[in-house]
Amino acid sequence: MSQKLNGKKALVTAGAQGIGLAISRALLDEGCSIAVHYFSSADTANELKAEFGDRVEVLQADLTDPAQTKEMVEKAVAALGGLDVLINNAGSLIGRRKLDEIEPDFWQTVVDVNVTSMINVTKFAAPALREAQGASVVNLASLAGRKGGHAGSLAYSTAKGAVLTMTRAMSNELGPDLIRVNALAPGLILETSFHNTHTTKESAAQTIAGIPIKRAGNPKDVAHATIFLAEQFDGFVTGATLDINGGVYSA
Repeated sequence: MSQKLNGKKALVTAGAQGIGLAISRALLDEGCSIAVHYFSSADTANELKAEFGDRVEVLQADLTDPAQTKEMVEKAVAALGGLDVLINNAGSLIGRRKLDEIEPDFWQTVVDVNVTSMINVTKFAAPALREAQGASVVNLASLAGRKGGHAGSLAYSTAKGAVLTMTRAMSNELGPDLIRVNALAPGLILETSFHNTHTTKESAAQTIAGIPIKRAGNPKDVAHATIFLAEQFDGFVTGATLDINGGVYSA
C-alpha cells in the first residue's frame, strides 16, 4: 500500500466483473472509498458492498444513455462526498464480425459501448474532478487499438483506437484543471467473461505462444497498473498509454 490513494474517492465503471472487479478490489486495498457502477452484474456488486460496507456504493446505469449516466455520476459523487479518481473500464467486443458483416446498428453499438459511454461518464464527472484540485482518470483501451485485433474485431479495434486518441485529447483539455488522464492497453487477459465469451482455447494458446514471457495476463496484472496510473493525480504522467501484454507489442 503506497498511501497516496488512502482516503481518496473513486468511481469504477463496470467495476463488478473481470478486470473491473480486480480494479475495484485493488483500490479498496489502497484505502479508497469507491462507487462501483454495473450494468447487469448486480449480485457481484452487492457482494462487494456487503464485504466492505460503507466504503462501497453500488450504482446501475446504461452508460450509453446520457440521462442515466448523469444520474449515476451525481449519485456517486454525492455518496462519496467528492471524486478524486475515475476509472473508465466499461467496454465490450459485443461480437466478432468482419467488414462485410458489419451493419450500421452493430457498428453504432460498438462505438457507443466503448467510446460514447466513456465520453458521457467523463463529461459528467469532470466538475467533481476539477473540485479535487488534483485528480486522475484512467481509460481502459486495448492492444487491439494498437494492432487492429484478431479476425472479426474491426469495429472494436477501431473504437479502442479512438480511446487512445481520446485519452491524449482529454489530457490536453483537462490538464489545466489539474486532472491527469492516462490509458491502459491490455493484451490477452484471461479469467474474464470477455475472453470466456469471445476467445477459444485454441486462439488463446496461439496468442500465448507469441508472448515473450510465455503466459497470458490476468485481471490483477491490469489492476496493479491501474493503481500506478490512478496515483498520478499529482504526478507528471498524463496523456500516456501503458501497455500490459507481456511484451508482445511495443509502440
